[in-house]
Amino acid sequence: MRFQDKVVIVTGAGSGIGEATALQFGREGAQVVCMDVKGAQATAERINQAGGRAFAHTADVSKWPDWERVVEHTIGSWGKIDALAAVAGVLSRTADTVIDQDEAEWDRVLSINLKGVWFGMKAVLPHMIASGGGKIVNISSLSAIVGIPGLAAYTASKGGVSALTRQAAIDYAKYNIQINAIEPGIIETPMVQGAEPEMARATIEATPVGRMGHPNEIAYMALFLCSDQANFITGQTFVVDGGWSAH
Repeated sequence: MRFQDKVVIVTGAGSGIGEATALQFGREGAQVVCMDVKGAQATAERINQAGGRAFAHTADVSKWPDWERVVEHTIGSWGKIDALAAVAGVLSRTADTVIDQDEAEWDRVLSINLKGVWFGMKAVLPHMIASGGGKIVNISSLSAIVGIPGLAAYTASKGGVSALTRQAAIDYAKYNIQINAIEPGIIETPMVQGAEPEMARATIEATPVGRMGHPNEIAYMALFLCSDQANFITGQTFVVDGGWSAH
């Protein structure tokens, strides 16, 4: 119960890594704010039915008024924000190469994946500063450090997440706030299941352990980085990829 009475916001909590992370926080005693455009309510209900404490917000991480609403309700209900796990992210719905990508879809991917992380930190950091500290973990991607075909906008967004994580960690370390990122490899999530089968096969073949990761395997790292066990870790990006990047 590392997070007994801690208040944690999890974005992308409706499915995949975000859902697994929210559920794991609930199991370890946190008061969990589940945030997503869909599915957040179902995740919060699972936490509450298991004896935990959670509430849900149907919210878009790329919309600042949604962040204002979520944070205001969280502070009003539970008085503080101890941690943020910024998990929400999307792939492009169109061909995602530098030549083929269109401006509208490029903007959508960057808005959710990168601006959503900035908005999340911008929304919670003042409250963490006021309360004397906090933890933020941002979900980036292996694509931030390894070239992967057909992911131009996605790769750009995740490279930005990793870079912004390092920058913000430096600015806010003096306030006892630790900010880190996770760069997952291929993880068995709805996002990956919607990708081209050829891409899935190729990425599994590139992974030395020979399989996709499970969302819980990212959630465990996220919880560690949000725990007191990680008090001396900040500004780092942790690759959890089954050995892919070790080639």
